[in-house]
Amino acid sequence: MNNIIFIGMPAAGKSTIGVVAAKRLGYEFIDTDLLIQKKEKSLLKDIIYEKGIDGFLAIEDQINSEVEAERAVIAPGGSVVYCENAMRHYKEIGTVVYLQASYQTISERIGDPKKRGVVLYDGQTLKDLYEERRGLFEKYADVIICEDGRTLEDTIEEVIEKFKR
Repeated sequence: MNNIIFIGMPAAGKSTIGVVAAKRLGYEFIDTDLLIQKKEKSLLKDIIYEKGIDGFLAIEDQINSEVEAERAVIAPGGSVVYCENAMRHYKEIGTVVYLQASYQTISERIGDPKKRGVVLYDGQTLKDLYEERRGLFEKYADVIICEDGRTLEDTIEEVIEKFKR
């Protein structure tokens, strides 16, 4: 239970905050989107295009379920909350931290969701996705850190305070 797993919407800062928090805590940092790209030898958006959303989610579930780490900050993709095996695994190996940001904050940060490899079904908007995932993030979270109205450094400081030993 000595890992920190960040969940949240794309553009919530999982990787950015994760890298700095890992460095300051003396932890390893693991970005599972990069693990997926390495294993599949393809960009996320291309995997989604080639294998479809369900195919991508199956890959995401498998790779996240197999992460073995000690004293690591792990940043999975935002869609990991659709992956029951992965989330069960993460709850067993660490503390799940939901980096919560309002829809307004996410929409300002994200740019074009499709170019980021965001899992969006045809006709689904970013707002729809936000509303759909919010309940899942809350369901799996052990800790919720609200980012609205805060700087990146404020959020990092809160993570450090919660987890330094």
